[in-house]
Amino acid sequence: MQILKAKTLEDIEFAREAILQFRQNLDPATFVKQTYEMMEKEYFELAYIPSADNKKAAAFIGYRTMNMLRTGKIIYVDDLFTLPEFRGHGYAGALLDYVHKEAEENGVNTVHLDSGFALHPAHRLYLSKGYILACHHFARPTQAK
Repeated sequence: MQILKAKTLEDIEFAREAILQFRQNLDPATFVKQTYEMMEKEYFELAYIPSADNKKAAAFIGYRTMNMLRTGKIIYVDDLFTLPEFRGHGYAGALLDYVHKEAEENGVNTVHLDSGFALHPAHRLYLSKGYILACHHFARPTQAK
């Protein structure tokens, strides 16, 4: 199974279908540029597994390295998604393993992620990979426009 790291606008475009299916709030006209800017300015990284016909990404993971007073240096997984027709092939687990290896190679002690309450298949994967329920994540919307 080949895992590729996105480096160019074309690489991001290759993952278009998976990203837009997972993050439906994104504007299809601007998300490639937005993602590229995140890669350039916010330490965001995107890795993906190409489909067998090499026409699109079957699965992707978006993550970033952060240094926080609470945790020290961590990798935070923003996104992990497999297109429905490619599920059951171990792609999500392989992408997590890829990030875990990158963390170990870069002296990062923990990998963090948030997951929706009802995503039980994802939770089984995370638990099988050694994740623990470490906290509750709270968010509050603002009036910013």
